[in-house]
Amino acid sequence: MKSFRVRELKRTDVEALLAFETHNRAWFESHIDARDLDFYSEQGVAEHIEGYLSGFAVGAWHPFVIEDANERIVGRANLKCINALTGRAEVGYRIDQGACGQGLATLALRHLIQEAKVRWQLTQLVAYVFEENVGSRKVLDRCGFLLEQPACTDKTAGECRFVLSI
Repeated sequence: MKSFRVRELKRTDVEALLAFETHNRAWFESHIDARDLDFYSEQGVAEHIEGYLSGFAVGAWHPFVIEDANERIVGRANLKCINALTGRAEVGYRIDQGACGQGLATLALRHLIQEAKVRWQLTQLVAYVFEENVGSRKVLDRCGFLLEQPACTDKTAGECRFVLSI
């Protein structure tokens, strides 16, 4: 298996993150909601990173990137909507299309679970995945997340909610 590492997002990641997001744009948009067009520029990505790091500074986000042996970004993972009072957060991840099938989503999710436990002392993680995103559903299952039955008033049509108690 190739060598990969998960590390926190940095302000200096603008060019590498823009390249990753641009290269995989069509792939991502086939599985998740599209980003605004303004995102796809150095300024857009710099603002995006700044927003994530500001959220990290106040304990609401914890953004990570996954790098290959050449320090190229091949994935992202985030703890988001961190709520210390309820002990909950959401997880999200995206993996380069060319790097799929190498265990990176599982690596990223296990890293998020560990950070949620150790750094943030969280007790529950939630993930939202479109029904047709079979790959992500398998990753969530592999990492112990359980599919939660949707409520009748659920406004997330087409999405499945997975929960992990930690």
